[in-house]
Amino acid sequence: MDFNDTPAEAAFRAQARDWLAAHAPTHVVPEGVPLDDAEEVRRGRAWQRALYDGGWAGVTLPKTLGGRGGSVIEGVIFAEEEARYALPKGPYIGIGLGMAIPVIGRHGTDAQRARFIEATLKGELTWCQLFSEPSAGSDLAALRTRAVRDGDDWVVNGQKVWSSWAHRSDWGILVVRTDPTLPKHKGLTFFVVDMRSPGIDIRPIRQISGASDFNETFLTDVRIPDTNRVGAPGEGWACCMTVLMGERLGSGSHKSAVAPLIDVAASTPDPRRGTALDNDAVRGALAQAVAEEQGAKYLEARLRTMVSRGENPGALAGMIKLSYAGRLQRTTGLAIELRGLDGIAASENDTAVSEIQHDYIWSTVMRIAGGADEVLRNQIAERVLGMPGEMRLDKDRAFQELA
Repeated sequence: MDFNDTPAEAAFRAQARDWLAAHAPTHVVPEGVPLDDAEEVRRGRAWQRALYDGGWAGVTLPKTLGGRGGSVIEGVIFAEEEARYALPKGPYIGIGLGMAIPVIGRHGTDAQRARFIEATLKGELTWCQLFSEPSAGSDLAALRTRAVRDGDDWVVNGQKVWSSWAHRSDWGILVVRTDPTLPKHKGLTFFVVDMRSPGIDIRPIRQISGASDFNETFLTDVRIPDTNRVGAPGEGWACCMTVLMGERLGSGSHKSAVAPLIDVAASTPDPRRGTALDNDAVRGALAQAVAEEQGAKYLEARLRTMVSRGENPGALAGMIKLSYAGRLQRTTGLAIELRGLDGIAASENDTAVSEIQHDYIWSTVMRIAGGADEVLRNQIAERVLGMPGEMRLDKDRAFQELA
């Protein structure tokens, strides 16, 4: 397989690179300058609006939905070029582009598409995901938040948790149980909800890093108009699968995490060998990291191509997220190890080292969010490799009889 750009792809890359060179620098977040979350969101909205005005918002989104209508490879190329800049592109933007727009585009009404997609592409609307609950993390279908129909509204009661950036989001994508008499995957319904609705109580969770990106979200008698229901009642699980497909395919990174480590190793003295890059163990770890990063890059391109052809990668999509989470933890851990005692931030003002430590802490989050490693491995083993699944009390009749 030839991984070099075709002439058409090279021309597209040059066009993207030229546009980014002219517009991205004014939106770059200065290195070592901490931003509060309100300022980060403001910058993220501004950059997203610049992308929209330049015709680069939604590179692969069909033109009928307001996107550029480009190919999957063009989307990858633009993401690679954009990753050269330290731009504000947090979950508050990514959830809208990678989760809300796909589910509204596929399952929503024309009125919902008109109301939400363009505004999201422009950065006018930010989004959060209201899926996980205290008793329904990796087993999302076990959720307990209820919605009851009341005339033209649905009344929602329950609790969501790990709601990234809910405190700074305009809208949320929400899945709830509307028919408790049906099997757990069948009685779910999907909504979009205004996060300023009466009855929504958002409580930030203080993390070990000191940040509060995540939240608990309590919903008490929240009234959601039926016009904000996405898909038919009971089709919530199908909508969730559309969202999770986008989440897992988008969990990789187009910015190399290894290239900076090679530079650090080359500039870190080693009293016995010259530099850390001359150390065989370090070179082996870096070589392994490069191989994994390149392999994941082309696997992601392959799966995105499947989606562009109308094929469903299914559990294969989980390999992107599984691979990225593990690599992120290993590379950020190696970044700290390479610095030795210099990898310990002596004060809050040591922003360069603090950022490395933050990335390492965040890597543990990635191994849970969007499907824990263990759950994804089970899905890949059973649904991709065809291995027998474990007996489960809620599914296996023979096991139920033994019990």
